Amino acid sequence: MGPVPDLDERATACARRLHDAESVLLASHIDADGLTSAAIASTALERAALPHEVVFKKQLDEEEIASIAAREYDTVLFTDFGSGQLDDITDHEHAGDFQPVIADHHQPADATTEFHLNPLLEGIDGASELSGAGASYVLARALAETGEDSPDNRDLAALAIVGAVGDMQTVDGELVGANEAIVADGAEAGVVEEATDLTLYGTQTRPLPKLLEYGNDVRIPGISNDEQGAVAFLQELDVDLQTDGGWRRWVDLSADEKQTVTSALLQRALERGVPSAKAQRLVGTTYRLLDESKGSELRDASEFSTLLNATARYERADVGLAVCLGDRDEALDQARKLLENHRRNLSEGLDKVSKQGVEQTEHLQYFDAGGEIRETIVGIVAGMALGTDGVDPDRPIIAFAQKNDEEMKVSARGTGRLVGRGLDLSTVMKTASRAVGGDGGGHDIAAGATVPAGQEEAFLEEADAVIAEQLN
Repeated sequence: MGPVPDLDERATACARRLHDAESVLLASHIDADGLTSAAIASTALERAALPHEVVFKKQLDEEEIASIAAREYDTVLFTDFGSGQLDDITDHEHAGDFQPVIADHHQPADATTEFHLNPLLEGIDGASELSGAGASYVLARALAETGEDSPDNRDLAALAIVGAVGDMQTVDGELVGANEAIVADGAEAGVVEEATDLTLYGTQTRPLPKLLEYGNDVRIPGISNDEQGAVAFLQELDVDLQTDGGWRRWVDLSADEKQTVTSALLQRALERGVPSAKAQRLVGTTYRLLDESKGSELRDASEFSTLLNATARYERADVGLAVCLGDRDEALDQARKLLENHRRNLSEGLDKVSKQGVEQTEHLQYFDAGGEIRETIVGIVAGMALGTDGVDPDRPIIAFAQKNDEEMKVSARGTGRLVGRGLDLSTVMKTASRAVGGDGGGHDIAAGATVPAGQEEAFLEEADAVIAEQLN
């Protein structure tokens, strides 16, 4: 039995089809969830002695599906996408071009296919309980069980957790539902450790002042975005936080030292007016990958996922995949360079939004980045902007970026609170984009679309109407 019993039957059917395939093409999405999905599936196929090739697609549309069909593979395994494109995929299936096998977690289209592994088909939330990497992990476990002399693939739970964290699947700071079962698998396999710790991004790699200065999830006046304030706060503590080589990192501290800093940080947050419930978010559940080196970006699931996002979003999916598959030399060095560039672009993008500001309709807010923010990262920038000065955290945010001369990329981000009120951005993106001749989809809290250039205003009108209906 796999980690998600409700999916066992579907996973077994998909695995058996793959074992029977004459040739397999593995096609996957390019974000952190897509990269980890591909790495999990590729590793499982290799262990099962099933030859295959891996390709990545920025998006899966009619043209891209046709290009996949032209590769003349007997079977195509789609990971982290495919469900929402079933109408086009099944056209090729019925034409005899290939047999699709899908391991995805996005909202399925109306068409059906025999080998379809998706949590939504069994009443499991694909936005918060199982990611694309999680679906690939369930398939990997089934491939091991239906094969001969294969390892159980539980070690791949580590990558599934990175995918889930990268896909923003945490609920109140932790993984739940089927994701939680995968965490348990990883813990049993000795590759994952779930712990309570400081939740600021960069605990493995950033010097302490930078860790506090850049920790914007819970902004503390006088520390967050304040280099001198962060340094002064640390210097006031009766803890040796510096060495001859400079500032220590969070990972370098003892348990007692961490407790001292955490207590002082919570107290300072409360003194500076941060609400208690929000201040408590400074401490929460973290996921460590025990096979990775202490102090490496790959040790922490959140940092690992950010590193992966910095590869494929800059047309280097091969680098991200290689890191997931274990390359700790050239590929990791390249990924780190891409991450440095990614961080710079995100910072510049956020600064642009801050200077440009956002505009509001009755039920949403938006900005148009034109060609100044890459269409592959504009959604990340939009999510980062939510809750910053001048951006309303109680309205979903929509961002436009130029994709090419004829199309605009649209990205939407919401909050858990808005989703709790009924927001479903997947439906918003799909409905509004199709109304203006485009297409889209995704999750309730984060989704995207492509629309014809010049249709932005019409798209916003449609999106505003759908959001109004959802939230009212």
